[in-house]
Amino acid sequence: MPKRILEGEVVSDKMDKTITVLVERRFMHPLYKKFVKKSKKYAAHDESNAVKIGERVRIQECAPISKRKTWTVITGDAPAAKKEAPKKAESKKPAPKKEEAKKPAAKKETAKKETAKKAAPKKAAAKKADDKKADKKPAAKKTAAKKTTAKKKDK
Repeated sequence: MPKRILEGEVVSDKMDKTITVLVERRFMHPLYKKFVKKSKKYAAHDESNAVKIGERVRIQECAPISKRKTWTVITGDAPAAKKEAPKKAESKKPAPKKEEAKKPAAKKETAKKETAKKAAPKKAAAKKADDKKADKKPAAKKTAAKKTTAKKKDK
């Protein structure tokens, strides 16, 4: 079975040869269909004490080193190299021609004008409704009823 690899942020490096990594994951809630964030802290082995607080690191599952430590820090710039590769590919793409860029913009402008003409009657009707509401007098405030206490007769 392959070893799991997780990525997270170092939140503590106070222990000798051990760091605490906060790994955050997102998943969709099965009932509410909303994305939920869950985070968990892992103790990972850092042989050279090279990693500092705030760094993003990758940790790999390993045989238990201690009671809580079953992860080791993966050394190397593998995550940094992966992030830089897509940037280089994007810069090589040719820029779109100016003429092609102007044509879609013209279509959008005409579409906006058409929708503005359709929306104009709706706005006028909404203004009339607002004017009618403004003409009505505000409702009178309710006065608090006075509390009365019944006096008991002594016999």
